[in-house]
Amino acid sequence: MNDLLDIVNVRATNDYKLFLEFENGERRVFDMLPYMDRKPYVCLKGSPFFKVAYVDYGTVCWPGNIDIAPETLYDLSQPLNS
Repeated sequence: MNDLLDIVNVRATNDYKLFLEFENGERRVFDMLPYMDRKPYVCLKGSPFFKVAYVDYGTVCWPGNIDIAPETLYDLSQPLNS
């Protein structure tokens, strides 16, 4: 099991991908599309608010008190090639 890594930067795209930078310098991409029909993320689907993703307390958040666990983001994301 990995030590919990904080996210320090996020960029959300129109196709529901999150480009993430972790505190150890790793850059990874997480596909949110499979989650977009589930609560609480369904309210972000088709909304400009998805792209307003921001980092707070080491994880990705959206307006409306929506977030996703950083360990989920790390464990299920793909490394980006430098």
